[in-house]
Amino acid sequence: MASCIFMKKNNWSKIVQTFSRRSGIYIVFFVSIFLLISVLTAVQPAYRFSSDMLSNWTKEMDSTIFYHLITMENRAYEQSFPEGEAEIPKLSGLFFELTSNVKPTDPRSLFGNEIPGFAIFDNQLLMASDNDFTHFPIESNPPLEEVLRDREAVLTEEEEAEEDTEEEIENEQTTGDRDVVFIYNTHNRESFLPHLPNETNPDAAMHGEINITKVSDRLAEGLERKGIGTQVDKTDIGELLNELGMGYNQSYEASRDVVEEAVAGNQEIQYMFDLHRDALRRDKTTQTIEGEDYAKILFVIGTGHPDYENNLKVATELHALIEEAYPGMSRGVFQKDGSSGNGIYNQDLAENALLIEFGGVDNTMEELYRSADALAEVFSEYYWDAEAVQSNQ
Repeated sequence: MASCIFMKKNNWSKIVQTFSRRSGIYIVFFVSIFLLISVLTAVQPAYRFSSDMLSNWTKEMDSTIFYHLITMENRAYEQSFPEGEAEIPKLSGLFFELTSNVKPTDPRSLFGNEIPGFAIFDNQLLMASDNDFTHFPIESNPPLEEVLRDREAVLTEEEEAEEDTEEEIENEQTTGDRDVVFIYNTHNRESFLPHLPNETNPDAAMHGEINITKVSDRLAEGLERKGIGTQVDKTDIGELLNELGMGYNQSYEASRDVVEEAVAGNQEIQYMFDLHRDALRRDKTTQTIEGEDYAKILFVIGTGHPDYENNLKVATELHALIEEAYPGMSRGVFQKDGSSGNGIYNQDLAENALLIEFGGVDNTMEELYRSADALAEVFSEYYWDAEAVQSNQ
């Protein structure tokens, strides 16, 4: 009897010890949570976690991690994995990526912060036909005096004749007197080496007349033929910079005033296009389609402001439509923050604002005009389809 009572007391003692130990763990856990919440709510707003911080943090993770988490709840999703890729990534590799910001499969993550000038590759090229990092856009940044220097420039007889052609509206639908598209050129003097006979330096491919503005005019003509009223700004930003005593790297500050004035003066503007010329060479900026050469285009979206998603949506939709009609003409959609450029590009001033790179330093006006006509065709279909949807709502 005594031994039985002793065993009961011993068991009860163990239960009490176990409960006390677990209670201590629970108390420490809840106190830690309380202290963590207190710290997070007491610190200054600049140091608190935000949705952007969490988004940027999770963006560094392999996206398949989240899909694997779903498959843990529903095994049927495993069938959608490509053969040989159904194994969940190792947690050690994931921890290494999150703590070091280095991805073993992406050398940009290591070299981007260590090698000067390599940060240009630490951006996102979306919906591209390939993952060649050398296709990323390169922006010329010469001294302003080099931009304004007089140079000889020529156009072929065929290109001059194309400038003088006037065609009637091809579309039954029109915007009437409303100019719903606004086109401007922040780097309006960006020119093309084939039209500068005495110039061989890509960074010096600049001219006051034979430049990217002619592509803007051609695109506007194409849109007008499709019934889409278009306004083209003629401001010489290079000359404006000189008058204001500003540098070429302040071009977007100068063009911002132009955009703000346009938006304030025309409430009908629905789309804004800032046309540029890339500094990449011909092999990266030219596509042959059915025996004819086209200057490739690239959509650049600045992510340095909170409302870039709508611009990104328009760019990705246009890219898909171009790829369907003119395969290979679009180089994709390039997201660029402020780490290696302006990062906003005045796209915070209105919805549906795009920066479009047309060709490169080695493309001809004939190739550029061809691409401008193609974009006008694709965009007009996109525009009128969107108008039809809105009118039916």
